Amino acid sequence: MSAAVQDDRAESIRMIRDSAAAVAPPGGDLKRVRELRFQDPGFDPAVFREMGEMGWIGLRVPEAAGGAGLGLGEACALAEELGAALVPEPLIPAMLSAAILAGTPRLAKLLAGEAVLLTAWQERADTLEVPGNADASRRFIPMAAGATALLLPVREGRKLALYEHPAAGLTIERTQDGGNVGSFTPDLAGATKLAEDVGPALEAALEEAALLTGAYLLGGMERAFAMTVDYLKTRSQFGRIIGTFQALQHRAADLKMQLALTRASIESAAAALDEGATGDARRAAVSRAKARAAEASLRVTRECIQLHGGIGYTDQYDVGLYLRKAMVLANQYGSASLHRKRFMAVSPEVEE
Repeated sequence: MSAAVQDDRAESIRMIRDSAAAVAPPGGDLKRVRELRFQDPGFDPAVFREMGEMGWIGLRVPEAAGGAGLGLGEACALAEELGAALVPEPLIPAMLSAAILAGTPRLAKLLAGEAVLLTAWQERADTLEVPGNADASRRFIPMAAGATALLLPVREGRKLALYEHPAAGLTIERTQDGGNVGSFTPDLAGATKLAEDVGPALEAALEEAALLTGAYLLGGMERAFAMTVDYLKTRSQFGRIIGTFQALQHRAADLKMQLALTRASIESAAAALDEGATGDARRAAVSRAKARAAEASLRVTRECIQLHGGIGYTDQYDVGLYLRKAMVLANQYGSASLHRKRFMAVSPEVEE
């Protein structure tokens, strides 16, 4: 990649980060997030529409199909900024849906943020496989309480057809962070067929959703760590700033290393996919990044709470919200354990 192209790409990523300030205030104010917790639908439909107007839902959709046609470097940068602000709107699930709606009349409304179309692909916990059984219950649909309709992949012979299914009849459960997930048993009698085969598109979209979730987790743990460093620099105990205690400095240094390694993994994976990685190389890059992000986010946010002492364990103090979010997203689109196993199975770096 030439220097000019690299500069253009860096500018594009910077502009995407700047645009996130529209819904993710850089000052870290979580008042809006707190107001939406444990409420239905758990996010603000007006903010979701704003995301559509800014082109975020179609960020990865080709320009010819009405999207922005940008790369995963830009998408991960956006997800990171939203993670730092704990933005609850289901952007990543919507981007997954947009990826499989190419060529259908439903895409335009989703890209505009006028319809919240969520893909009900998961039949069991901790998987990236899509069996597509027509009568199997679909589970773990993120922020399903706000769904306009559901996209239902169904196995028909060797193809994975796509249906639009009404969102009525969902069972909604609260999640640790105050959001929700939905489950339901499909009834194709009330569904509309949208596409004959979305199998390859859905497989690629799930890979990207896993990577974007890792980037979101990275943004959250970096913000939690920054809050913790500020606290260590100001809190006094025994007549000293606690950040001067060597034991706490060592723990903070360990967390800083976790952040650096996670960022390197996310950015390396995004670059590999943007450069056209396919097959096992693509899967290995995504799994390495998601496994590290899932584990590091839980470790970093837990230790940030501990480093705050008693105040960190109160719900009124914001640092705990980042642990709650990590607990929900660490297993979304595959747990660390699943991705480690997959990496071992497909990575050329691992010898027999």
